[in-house]
Amino acid sequence: MSTTDTTQTGNSTVSDNLEASRAHAMQAAEELKAAASQKADELKESAKEQAARLRGKAEESAQNFRSTATDNVDQFRDYADENWSDIKVRIDDYKEEGERYVRQNPTKSMLLAVGIGFIIGRILR
Repeated sequence: MSTTDTTQTGNSTVSDNLEASRAHAMQAAEELKAAASQKADELKESAKEQAARLRGKAEESAQNFRSTATDNVDQFRDYADENWSDIKVRIDDYKEEGERYVRQNPTKSMLLAVGIGFIIGRILR
């Protein structure tokens, strides 16, 4: 064999090896791309599941809060109604007591009313 034949054979082998390496690299890149795409799909699905789970928990918490708030409003309304009834009874009692005092002591009541009116008038000037 001549040196030209040896050189051509060497170049051909190098070229074949280079082509085989390139093909192998392309195949590896495609496999890596497919694996990355699959992993991205898995992560997206996992994120969707997590979002759905969190949404469910948020809805449950909102429902619990709404229920608790409704219960508290009902309790406060009952408390306010009870106290308002008590206050109305007390006001009626004070009113009756005041009317009774005025009937029993008309002169004192008139002088007291004039005195209080005079004091309030002086304060407001």
